Amino acid sequence: MPSPTAISFANISPAPQWGALLGLSVAFAAILSLAGLPAALFLGAMAGGVVMGVNGATVRIPRPAYIAAQGVMGAFIATALTPAIFQKFAAEWPIFLAIVLSIIAASSVQGWVMSRWRVMPGTTSVWGTWPGGASAMVIMAAEFGADARLVAFMQYFRVVCVASLASLVSAFFVHRVGSSGLPMGVAAAAFNWKGFSETILLIVSGVLAGGYLLRIPSGPMLLTLAAGAVLHISGAIQIELPRGLLMLTYAIIGWHVGLSFTPAILLHALRALPKILLSVSILIAIAGMLAYILTQTLGIDALTAYLATSPGGMDSVAIIAASSNVDAPFVMALQTFRFLIIVMIGPPLARLVARHMKASGRYEDEASR
Repeated sequence: MPSPTAISFANISPAPQWGALLGLSVAFAAILSLAGLPAALFLGAMAGGVVMGVNGATVRIPRPAYIAAQGVMGAFIATALTPAIFQKFAAEWPIFLAIVLSIIAASSVQGWVMSRWRVMPGTTSVWGTWPGGASAMVIMAAEFGADARLVAFMQYFRVVCVASLASLVSAFFVHRVGSSGLPMGVAAAAFNWKGFSETILLIVSGVLAGGYLLRIPSGPMLLTLAAGAVLHISGAIQIELPRGLLMLTYAIIGWHVGLSFTPAILLHALRALPKILLSVSILIAIAGMLAYILTQTLGIDALTAYLATSPGGMDSVAIIAASSNVDAPFVMALQTFRFLIIVMIGPPLARLVARHMKASGRYEDEASR
């Protein structure tokens, strides 16, 4: 809970709140950027949102803006999907399948154990430990009865740990990782107005279909990603995303998560932090072992193997991979395959865990907390 001397934004008008949010986000992003942390803009915005949220901020990201940000992120991920990814998957699918199933199994067991030990209520721990697209896991978790704020805390805490370790690994192996989390050369390349127009049309179509017509979990991101991948791979369009648009997208997603935190949620999360840290450490260690297996069996470099098996969210890994000297097609092939499997098995597996917890008398509904 905030101390009596803590600043409260509850009675402050929206304009100053937005100003404070922007200032805090810029400050955090600058610190993280100076520390060489990938995705600094995204993580800085989320940190600023958390500070505001736990101190009574009333401003929220409008739903249309958040849905649009999902669409932009889908288009961004689609730029990393090339014919080379499918060639990689076709050539190495047994190893891909074994690695993906191993990571999913390890994270699922951890989620079940944390739920059984009541580290987190109900199925929250299950959704929080699954290594998929972090934003997608938060959205889907909310629709299946989990506490999206705690899921977000677990997901993005793991993202921070994975991103920090990626910086250390990349420095050790003398790879270049951009601290801003933006693809190298985005600002330097000549701007393609035709490609930008086509990209906007792609995003608008994905947002309208996924967010308003079909209303499927993570629909704006998934549909934009699917359509964008097909069009991008076929050469029908060239996806053009300006640096400023990506910066705004990262900020919106980070603010959306951060502003939803309350003192009670943050206190619960902090109490569970040691066990969450242990869980993350175990999962990262397992991913590291799998990455080592990849380096020995396929001969790929260590950073590529680490990012490919990384239990961070797919969107965050895409940001890091796009800013690094790695085999991006291999990284995104494995990450995308794992994400799609989790999206398919997530809802039924969450229901199975919930039924088991209820039958054992250990289930605690989020609404009762």
